[in-house]
Amino acid sequence: MTVTKAKIAENINKKVGLTLKESLQLSDEIIEIMRSALEKGENVKVSGFGSFVLRDKGRRIGRNPKTKVEIEIPPRRVVVFHPSQVWRREINKK
Repeated sequence: MTVTKAKIAENINKKVGLTLKESLQLSDEIIEIMRSALEKGENVKVSGFGSFVLRDKGRRIGRNPKTKVEIEIPPRRVVVFHPSQVWRREINKK
């Protein structure tokens, strides 16, 4: 099962009592705040859940496995998620 933005809004609606439209706007706003922070180069930490961290990957040589042709892969930034210790322990109990 995949949790979608609509499912998140539906759960907010049930637990908090906001309308579905307000719940969707709230989830959109939270995602936008996180996206904006990451675009500025800031890390995002959600206590009890985990952290979203930016990592710089350097330039490297990659190889097409079919043709064996080497190409240069340019440097880039990626977002990495690290679950919190609390959540990691909960996941590993099950």
